[in-house]
Amino acid sequence: MTLLANGLSAVDHHEDSLHVQEAELSMRRRVGASEGYMLIVQGNLANTYEALGQLERTLALRREVYTKQRVLSPEHPRALMSALNLANSLIDNEHFAEARTLINETLPIARRICGDAHDTTLGLRFLLPRSIILNLDISTQEDLRGAKEELEDLLRTTRRIFGNSHPRVQLVRDLIGAANHRLSNDF
Repeated sequence: MTLLANGLSAVDHHEDSLHVQEAELSMRRRVGASEGYMLIVQGNLANTYEALGQLERTLALRREVYTKQRVLSPEHPRALMSALNLANSLIDNEHFAEARTLINETLPIARRICGDAHDTTLGLRFLLPRSIILNLDISTQEDLRGAKEELEDLLRTTRRIFGNSHPRVQLVRDLIGAANHRLSNDF
């Protein structure tokens, strides 16, 4: 079922994929699948909710996955990835302060467990300034300058690791552009 759901998602048939994933989750519950496997299925389901623009459902499910993952193995790379996904959903739902708190708690663990060049660590480093730049209500000019400096450092790192044409490099560049725009227009 997972293969079918992933295939449907790959060709942008997210509604169909959602139905398959919901059926798989129900079936796995009935047969008593392991908690670890259930978390993977729920994480996939959250990704599909996100693809469908159902951000509140995404956030609720990612909170559940992260909470359970932390109980099972708080420093496992899957728990760190769950934290990354939750932080992204928090930002998408404009819970900026909560996202920053989660990232600040998780980033040192990710650096220690995965290393500075790991995808999860880089993702957390990206989300921290993103949570500042997108927060139109509270971020100060000093906050924005700090976020921009972090992004410039992250840009050098992502270029070194992925190469200049990698999509992640462009995401960092785009966020630097947003920081520059906010710095020149907001104050």
